[in-house]
Amino acid sequence: MQERNNMNKEQEREYSERGIITIPLDQIDDFPDHPFQVRMDQDMEKLILSIRMNGLFNPIAVRQKPDGRYETISGHRRRKACTELNMKEIQAVVMDMDDNEAAIAMVDSNLH
Repeated sequence: MQERNNMNKEQEREYSERGIITIPLDQIDDFPDHPFQVRMDQDMEKLILSIRMNGLFNPIAVRQKPDGRYETISGHRRRKACTELNMKEIQAVVMDMDDNEAAIAMVDSNLH
């Protein structure tokens, strides 16, 4: 377990350098009118198992809303998986985007 803790500290240092922060999951909202559905299917079960076993490898992308909460731009499935695992926080990159830029980035990330 000690080795995993060291990896977490190294990952935290890298995340900090890349502008990645930890945000409480209950402070993150869905993108309004998100056209792609997050389903509890076999792929989601695999993602949940992977995060349970290995942790979250890639942070989600969010933008901050005027009320101080956050809105998911990319990583809806990762966020859902973390919620299913009863995690309290998630690593995220906070993007500075207007509505149009956020909508384009959200669609683009879901097409990949």
